[in-house]
Amino acid sequence: MTRVRIPEKPALLPKDAVVGLYERHAHIYDRDRGRSLQERAWLDQFLSHVPVGGTVLDVGCGMGEPIARYIIERGFSVVGVDSSPSMIARCHVRFPECTWHVADMRTLALGRRFDGIVAWDSFFHLGIGEQREMFPRFAAHVNAGAPLLFTSGPAEGEAIGSYGDEPLYHASLSPAEYETLLRDHRFTVQAFNGHDAECGGHTVWLATSDMPSST
Repeated sequence: MTRVRIPEKPALLPKDAVVGLYERHAHIYDRDRGRSLQERAWLDQFLSHVPVGGTVLDVGCGMGEPIARYIIERGFSVVGVDSSPSMIARCHVRFPECTWHVADMRTLALGRRFDGIVAWDSFFHLGIGEQREMFPRFAAHVNAGAPLLFTSGPAEGEAIGSYGDEPLYHASLSPAEYETLLRDHRFTVQAFNGHDAECGGHTVWLATSDMPSST
């Protein structure tokens, strides 16, 4: 009898393993994620650009706390996207009045525009090329004047952290390239902090869309 060798399934690249990692550890992340809202000052600045009663797209929303909760409690509507079904299930239970999608941000195509987009501690798990490809997706989902708030790394490169005893991928473009991508996709930087000591050392970007209102 001839033996046929079945090739082993190739291991996922670190950037592609992030989706499964968060799904496997959803309950731990829900327990560990701080609710103190060190992001409050940035969220307030972001929401100052969102019209009263507007709808915010939360990209990588996790289980909806604390960021989506804060936005909802401020009187805005939230549409959340996350690749983890377990995370989204928690969002449905906690905030049934809002809309939640199990989806990969890399293929984001909701067919509508929003009054603001948040991608806090989510976008930076994408690979270098994938981050570049997100900017046309952001642009396709914003109304004129809508703010975009996201976190990145402080400099270009890749890094492997850990969560739940598993490697966790992070990547960043250079600040100069983020500025170029924002400008090329009709966003104007309103605020930037490369190391916000009052926000856990986060590198934070806030930009607004220059898209004409007639588009």
